[in-house]
Amino acid sequence: MHVLYRRWREPTDVERRLEPYGLVLKAGRWYVVAGPGPRTYRVDQILRLTATGEEFTRPDDFDLAGYWAAYQRDFHHRLRTGRAVVRLAPGVTLPGAAATEGQPGEDGWTTVTVAIESVDHAHAEFLRLGSGIEVLEPPGLREKMARTAAEMADRYGNPRAAGGDL
Repeated sequence: MHVLYRRWREPTDVERRLEPYGLVLKAGRWYVVAGPGPRTYRVDQILRLTATGEEFTRPDDFDLAGYWAAYQRDFHHRLRTGRAVVRLAPGVTLPGAAATEGQPGEDGWTTVTVAIESVDHAHAEFLRLGSGIEVLEPPGLREKMARTAAEMADRYGNPRAAGGDL
């Protein structure tokens, strides 16, 4: 089959000839694994599909589950190329994040290095932890977190600045 496929990087719309090996459903999204390659394509990014009537044979040694597991590991490794150093309050974890193991300090907080996709993505993820996280590095992420915290304190009022209790 021939497809017109929308990629996330330039050039965005590309034509491909695919030999579908299997479908995978992950987190509500369908993916087609296809040769040659094999490669992975999000089904909802296929803009046009034309059946060609061509025949092909899926390789006998192709294992869809094994391919998908390896693809997921590779994808997350390629995606998270940045690093952040953070301190986590006692009991706080970073769900789904590959972080180095750290030992709690005297204050109970643990310093870890975590792989991040980008400053913007890490900012959004770390905000979910509220005051249970402190970003130490990179400086741009720390500054962005500080700006957001200051804006929130201004918006909601800052009881500490007014001498009140939290």
